[in-house]
Amino acid sequence: MVRERLSEALDRAEQGQPVFIERRGVTYELIARKPATRRKKAVRQVEVLDPSLMKPAGWTWDWKEGELKFRTRRS
Repeated sequence: MVRERLSEALDRAEQGQPVFIERRGVTYELIARKPATRRKKAVRQVEVLDPSLMKPAGWTWDWKEGELKFRTRRS
């Protein structure tokens, strides 16, 4: 009996309906909280085929006028 009533109360709270439980003069409010959504992992937009070009030589990518441009880094 208790399990059924608790299940009904949880269903109502999940639907956004107010649920109050009174016990020994104390009123409890049952509220459902949805789990926080996880952010999706970023998808790479550019694939670096030769990482050796990017680090020692100081090359990098730049975004200008809606295009990616390959350039040297300024010291």
